[in-house]
Amino acid sequence: MGGGPAGAATAYWAARHGLDVVVVERKEFPRDKTCGDGLTPRAVKSLCDMGLGDELTRYHRYGGLRAVAHKRTMELAWPQHPVFPDYGYVVRRRELDQMVADHAVAAGAEMLLGTEATQPVLVNGLLDGAEVVNKSTGRACQIQARYVAVADGANSRFGRALGTARDRAYPQGMAIRTYFESPLHDTPWIESALDMRDRNGNSLPGYGWIFPLGNGCVNVGVGLLSTFRDYTSVNTSHLMREFAATLPGYWEIDPDRPLMEPVGGRLPMAGSVNPKVGPNYLVVGDAAGSVNPFNGEGIDYSYETGKMAADLVAEAIATGDGGVIWQYPKLLEENYGAYFRVARIFARLIGKPALLRELTRIGMQSRPAMEWALRIMANLMDPDDPGPAEYIYKAAARATMAASP
Repeated sequence: MGGGPAGAATAYWAARHGLDVVVVERKEFPRDKTCGDGLTPRAVKSLCDMGLGDELTRYHRYGGLRAVAHKRTMELAWPQHPVFPDYGYVVRRRELDQMVADHAVAAGAEMLLGTEATQPVLVNGLLDGAEVVNKSTGRACQIQARYVAVADGANSRFGRALGTARDRAYPQGMAIRTYFESPLHDTPWIESALDMRDRNGNSLPGYGWIFPLGNGCVNVGVGLLSTFRDYTSVNTSHLMREFAATLPGYWEIDPDRPLMEPVGGRLPMAGSVNPKVGPNYLVVGDAAGSVNPFNGEGIDYSYETGKMAADLVAEAIATGDGGVIWQYPKLLEENYGAYFRVARIFARLIGKPALLRELTRIGMQSRPAMEWALRIMANLMDPDDPGPAEYIYKAAARATMAASP
């Protein structure tokens, strides 16, 4: 259920396995989503694995991150890695999601657009499919399915109807973004502001980003974690206005002339939603809370969890053993468990503004430290060739395991 990154990736890989696949997408393509539009090397690899590498070359390619904090600027190239590329792309979600959805259809999936899965159909307590409604005609029908991938995003009404719930002890993100015209639209760096301040020089919570799209405009947004003490009282629209008004002059944007009204959304993080599997369903992407708390990135984990789910369902059908899909939580733990535990601790630490300012102040004085941080935060570590970043991460992971009950 859902035709975004997780749903489309699941559909593509399931269709490649020769399965009969139907995707139910509530909206029509193209449609916008609250997103920074940045694809890191992890996401690029997933898209290339799906055969979309050539399609990506039509979009703006960038080589790394420009960090800005405490009146310092540092340009950090993506690290060399044996698996992931050393570049990313910036692609608007309205184009990216349609690209992947169309690719899934070309692989053999059926896509029902403008159709909402309103509720699960249960037979003897087991999921038998979904009640769906065509939003333009109002016509309702049932779609039967042996297996269902729940991929209806952060709010996941379908998942909640099956009993999924977010653990509120886990961090949650809040983000808002818009677009501005800028002559620096094709710079080879995405930019992150780690020390946001308003027009009077007062410190602001959260972090800001500027992602160049290469088409005359830039994506500008701010993000905030729920670990910030006064999270619920923060006015993100105010943060957005102040950040846009205080961007470095080289962007040459007019803060009073955004290309669209800012839009925002919430991001469930660190695998915070459970259960992730049932007798014949799996929960993937944002619906499973698969957003990285280190950087707010969710697209790559949506693609990756979608592939895991499709592979398991294909194996279950091929072997006739429905129990195969119960390996899904184990796969998630092997791939993300330790990383997300470390990220949760990080999220709690940076929820303290004074500590965050000190960490960024110290970090911005050391290029190696910032390079290590980039490698960890983007989950681009190399276990076969460990360096300081890998050793720092492993120490943190061991500490979280020792602290676990």
